[in-house]
Amino acid sequence: MNGAPRSIVILGATGSVGRSTLDLVGRNAERYDVLALTAHRDVAGLAAAARSAGARRAVIADESRYEALRAALEGSGIEAAAGEQAVIDAASLGADWTMAAIVGCAGLQPTMAALQQGKTLALANKEALVSAGDIMTRAAAASGAQIMPVDSEHNAIFQCFDRARPGNVRRVILTASGGPFLRKSLDEMRGMTPGAAVAHPNWSMGAKISVDSATLMNKGLELIEAFHLFPLAQDAFDVIVHPQSVVHSLVEYVDGSTLAQLGPADMRVPIAYALAWPERMETPCQRLDLSAIRSLDFEEPDLERFPALGLAREALEEGGARPAILNAANEIAVAAFLENRIGFLDIVCVTRDVMQSFAPAPAQSLDDVLYIDRQARALARETVGRYCR
Repeated sequence: MNGAPRSIVILGATGSVGRSTLDLVGRNAERYDVLALTAHRDVAGLAAAARSAGARRAVIADESRYEALRAALEGSGIEAAAGEQAVIDAASLGADWTMAAIVGCAGLQPTMAALQQGKTLALANKEALVSAGDIMTRAAAASGAQIMPVDSEHNAIFQCFDRARPGNVRRVILTASGGPFLRKSLDEMRGMTPGAAVAHPNWSMGAKISVDSATLMNKGLELIEAFHLFPLAQDAFDVIVHPQSVVHSLVEYVDGSTLAQLGPADMRVPIAYALAWPERMETPCQRLDLSAIRSLDFEEPDLERFPALGLAREALEEGGARPAILNAANEIAVAAFLENRIGFLDIVCVTRDVMQSFAPAPAQSLDDVLYIDRQARALARETVGRYCR
């Protein structure tokens, strides 16, 4: 960190992870050279971020927003670009470090493009490994890219996992807060609104991820992601509910030792680890006061009230295209719930129905994954119609 500034690209700069990354970059501006920032439609947020960070290029994925972006950047010297290919081009700039924080399968192609550069990819887009884990990890191995997980759970595992001697690891345990409905009955959850579902008790996240946390689908997706990140058998990955969100995950070793990473519920902690790795950097995050916390609670997840976790486990065990179908169907179902078209419990019902009725051949390429994703989404939209209120 004492040498030349590290060149970086942030894909998804206006989302919660992107904003947290920019906050840290802004506090350490001399360490980073921002090559490009991207966003989906938020022109004002993207232009402000690009100006503040001194970015060389700003890219808006929605081509209809190009003129608005160009006007917002007028006089700044920052290049404006638009369209999905422009986002992929930004990911292909060969930056030393790329943050992949585009939500959903929209981030698949840019993430692959960044991996092919052979540098460090900070991965916040869990859908990339869920839908195309084998393809993504092969691309990383071929190019020599380092995948640095940014999800708090996977980042915690990365910090505790003996990558030189993985045979010493017995199992990995991901922690789940349980979300806002941890103590709710099935009858109570049936009537829960989008507003209640996105009100996470510990974390500040986007709407989609917050709903996934409420169903525990988020933890199921993370289970699949962890399998692709760490070289262990499928049955070596477990989930435990930990409402305080202080212990972010644990790694158990064959000798009985268990290492855990603890920290505040602030995404800037894992992002800072990824930004500075293999060193560390100062953050403004609140420090843990264990005497004030007093107790840490753990419990087994209730698969009857939260069947999404079991559905994700089934997708992992079946392999092939199943995780991609799970992810695509869940995205459509969550969007329908957020639009008040289906109920909260219907999210898992829609996803399960799609998984049971769609069985394509395993994907051999990213194009195959994208085709399966499109087909699964189309079927999910039809399925949503049967549950509409």
